[in-house]
Order: sequence, then structure tokens, then C-alpha cells
Amino acid sequence: MNTEPISPGPVRFDTKIAVLLREDLEPWQRLNVTAFLVSGLGSQVPEVIGEPYEDADGVGYLPMFRQPVLVFEGTKETLKAAHAKALSRALPRAVFTTDLFTTGNDRDNRAAVRAVPTAELDLVGLAVYGPRSGVDKVLKGARMHP
Repeated sequence: MNTEPISPGPVRFDTKIAVLLREDLEPWQRLNVTAFLVSGLGSQVPEVIGEPYEDADGVGYLPMFRQPVLVFEGTKETLKAAHAKALSRALPRAVFTTDLFTTGNDRDNRAAVRAVPTAELDLVGLAVYGPRSGVDKVLKGARMHP
């Protein structure tokens, strides 16, 4: 049985994990795109992952992000601007394009993104991680997802 005390008071992070979705996505697309995008951050930015979980009976569970994931939405133009800012700041990022809705596997997903120049990517989602102030600047013009 885990007897670790739960710490009192809120924890404030100096970093932010954020997902920006294009506002015209269907509900199922929003969920799917968000899941794919955050998997990219979790796989390449090890500091975002916390410790494994364990319940009172000692059953173990996979670790998850150590901090909240904030989800935003915006127009196609907002997404394009955010992508450019994330690139200019060299923030860890993941992208999801409209082409990925027509592919069915990782190999074809990567080929679909590789086939399009950066400036022409038809983005429907972007995940970024970095210092709070930098991520806030990337997300300027976006609004919290309802």
C-alpha cells in the first residue's frame, strides 16, 4: 500500500503543455487529434512525464504527464501563426494535418507530412511544450477550448 502523503497546496509549473485545435473540427476529430499530438510530446520530452501510479491494492498504472494539458482552439489562421511562432522559438512541437484523417498508420502519416512544405501544411492541430511565457506567446489569439 502506498502511504505517500498528498502535498497540500497547488503546484505551479514554470512550463506549459498546450494543444491548439482548429475550431471547425468535429468532436471525434478533436479528441483524436489531441491524443495523437500529446503522444508526440510524451515520447520526446521526458521531463513532462511523471512517476508511475499505484492504487491502494498495489496495482500499477502507467505514468502520465506531470502537469495539466491545456487545450485551445482557433481559426486556421491562428493555427498557422502559432505554428510559425513555435518554429521560431524552437519549442518542442507536434503537428496534425488534414491529410492524416485519410491515412491509417504511422508510416503513411509521416509520408503525408513529409510531402508538404512547411508553409503549406494544412494544420488542424498543434501541440507545444516550453516555458509558460513562450507558449503563451505562441498561443496568442487562441481561446480556451469550451
